[in-house]
Amino acid sequence: MAVKYVYFFGGDNTEGKASLRDLLGGKGANLAEMARMGIPVPPGFTIIADVCSIYRSNNKSYPEEIKAQVGEVLERLEKIFGAKFGNAENPLLVSVRSGARVSMPGMMDTILNLGLNDASVCGLAKQTGDERFAYQSYQRLIEMYGNVTMGIDRSTLEEVISRRKREKGITLDIELTVEDLKEIVDGLKAKIKEVTSSEFPQDTEQQLWEAISAVFESWNTPRAVDYRNINKIPNDWGTAVNVQAMVFGNMGSDSGTGVLFSRNPGTGEKGLFGEFLLNAQGEDVVAGTRTPQNIKELARALPECYQELDNISYKLEQHFMDMQDIEFTIQKGKLWILQTRIGKRTAQAAIKIAVDMTEERLIQRTQALQRIDPGQIEQVLHATLDPSAQKEVIARGLPASPGTASGKILFDPDEVVELSKENGDFILVRAETSADDVRGINAAQGVLTTRGGVTSHAAVVARGMGRCCIVGCSDIHIDWGKEQFVASNRIFTKGDIITLDGSTGEVLVGKVPTIPPQLGGEFAELMVWEDLTKRLGVMANADNAADAKLARSFGAEGIGLCRTEHMFFQADRIDHFRKVILAEGKEEKEEALAGILPLQKVDFSDIFREMEGLPVTIRLLDPPLHEFLPSPYDKEQLESLANRLNMPFRRLEEKVLQLREFNPMLGNRGCRLGITSPEVYKTQVRAIMEAAYELIGQGVSVFPEIMLPLIAHVEELKLLKELVLDTCERVRQERQATETIYRLGVMIELPRAALIADELAKLVDFFSFGTNDLTQTTFGISRDDGGAFLPLYLEKGIFTSDPFASLDETGVAQLIKMGFDRGRKANPELKVGICGEHGGEPKSIKFFHQVGLDYVSCSPYRVPVARLAASQAALRKVA
Repeated sequence: MAVKYVYFFGGDNTEGKASLRDLLGGKGANLAEMARMGIPVPPGFTIIADVCSIYRSNNKSYPEEIKAQVGEVLERLEKIFGAKFGNAENPLLVSVRSGARVSMPGMMDTILNLGLNDASVCGLAKQTGDERFAYQSYQRLIEMYGNVTMGIDRSTLEEVISRRKREKGITLDIELTVEDLKEIVDGLKAKIKEVTSSEFPQDTEQQLWEAISAVFESWNTPRAVDYRNINKIPNDWGTAVNVQAMVFGNMGSDSGTGVLFSRNPGTGEKGLFGEFLLNAQGEDVVAGTRTPQNIKELARALPECYQELDNISYKLEQHFMDMQDIEFTIQKGKLWILQTRIGKRTAQAAIKIAVDMTEERLIQRTQALQRIDPGQIEQVLHATLDPSAQKEVIARGLPASPGTASGKILFDPDEVVELSKENGDFILVRAETSADDVRGINAAQGVLTTRGGVTSHAAVVARGMGRCCIVGCSDIHIDWGKEQFVASNRIFTKGDIITLDGSTGEVLVGKVPTIPPQLGGEFAELMVWEDLTKRLGVMANADNAADAKLARSFGAEGIGLCRTEHMFFQADRIDHFRKVILAEGKEEKEEALAGILPLQKVDFSDIFREMEGLPVTIRLLDPPLHEFLPSPYDKEQLESLANRLNMPFRRLEEKVLQLREFNPMLGNRGCRLGITSPEVYKTQVRAIMEAAYELIGQGVSVFPEIMLPLIAHVEELKLLKELVLDTCERVRQERQATETIYRLGVMIELPRAALIADELAKLVDFFSFGTNDLTQTTFGISRDDGGAFLPLYLEKGIFTSDPFASLDETGVAQLIKMGFDRGRKANPELKVGICGEHGGEPKSIKFFHQVGLDYVSCSPYRVPVARLAASQAALRKVA
């Protein structure tokens, strides 16, 4: 039996359905589903995504059966419409659109009005009684075809139209006469011949197959690949192709086209949100080249169509049980739905929609929790503009994606990508964005366009990426040659700083102060639901009281990593610690440490107080000592330090050189420092315990956990355990305390430690896997130097993801599992967690849940991310 490559949709003859998304792509599956529901969908057919893979792997050739299958469904379309594809007198026109299984808005290609040629354009004019409409449609086909299938830059073709307008002294397309359009059609065909040495094809079957091939080719355009990489979409999925009978929104004032959402994709508010254009074709709205009208205005312009659209929107949302992104066309007062898909939304909207739909009993809590991308959660945790700050508004546009962004003005998306590598903040300013700008949008803090509406490409992509975005800001006028824009009679040049308020659409001068977010309402409700479902604990990495307070406000269940060295790096502390490092002899070192003790004690006391009743895991000093000293080659810094410490320059220089290491990552650091300089660890442990006992005396509940870094050998642990126990006991006796209040643990961050985890577990209360160093030492890759080749490894597919960002499940993860299993077997009461960057990464959290770890620890702003990811991991296991 021949493989079925083509599925028809339309009325009772529909062959596909929503569950065939992987085969038909999201668009094709939903078109079929809508047709089954009785929604007015222009009929058509879908070529399955498998054909894309066959086409690409088979030297751009198609399976033998496919042309016959396409011919058969084309005949069905012709019968429905009483027209014939390619017929000069009564032409059937079709569109060709992409449709991957996951929405990739604007990343792949579309061609409208296929089936027109020099003969059938006259037939269309006669058929409709509108010669202007016919030639406008033909112009649109030639322009899109030349760009998409023949590879001519869009601006080259647009210049043909612009030149005619200049000759006639007009600015609007609507002012073009039939004769103008005929001249433009001839000019476009001539330009195609000039650039490609090929004619625009008059054979409509050739048009169709070249258009289908162009859509398959667009799967691998740089913009599509960039979008997939940014959104972690597999490159081997391919795209389906949808061929659909044309309906026209450019047939007069009772026709139009638009895009709407069943709820506001920026805020989540219930109600129609979108835009439309009268007398326009589909791509005009999303392209952003014209600023459309608010969807509410359609109720006045075409009230019956608006009411039908409202009803269909509700019906689709109820059916798919999620917010819908709907494209529609109105032809002579008749409404047609061209597409529906799950709408992209901001994190703020995602949370509100999930909670609201649960309260509306449309979905369950468990569904709500799994609807939200954990990676989006960080977007709602960052600051908003301070309402009391002094603000100077220079322009206003349409608020397309909420949030705030401050940065330097840049006009070139490629420049944004390059300069952002140096950690700058930039605002991308464009007339409108295209799909080719996706990398620039991703690298920018915010996007500002002078044209387009809230459903334009810039708005949709920015919302999906969590970037602040303002569109349709006609108050600014760009001078591309000078790389500047004018607003409010002022000139703003490339590099000047502006601020965008994505909630109001205001563009402001300079960097405007911000305030912390207010995290109540739906966000708080969602966090409660998470805690009811997750098993994995979520703690935070925090090195000071401010971070601890922030982490607790985000729901952290304790501090899983407090890096004591960060306390020493503070400007008012570092010279005290340098005295310890540079001290000669025991007496001088003890004197220097006596100055450190009260400082550390205050630090620990402040953190304990903020985390009252919760565990605080404090890692003893880890970095090599030379990191606290100036470079031996920086004479100016050395002289300044020598003067401040009242120390001979030569002695300082010799000591700094002596402490330098060729490979410090594997040198005298971590627990090795505790063995070579035990006084430092003793002082730190004393500071921890004195702070703890003092707070307990004040009625504060404290749970200190002392963690030894970089343990590789059980004898290291035995030696340092004795040091810790002895120091803790001394403090306990001095304080006349009756109970032991601390726990002792080790970081498992070397492969050998994972291998001997059973030996280590017998001597400690907890393990914390330091996944950053464990990844470094397992791969033999420096996190600091890997940037020289890791991007190439990702590009060539050697690595599927950056192992420092997402846990390596075949190597590093297996060491974690081995260490966990061996440790827990030797000590069933052993608490086990992780405290590397992977502690806030959703995919890694899924693994930690599956293995059975007790907790993860991550940066404060990732705590809510980790909480949601832990909840989702638990729900998937139940499912």
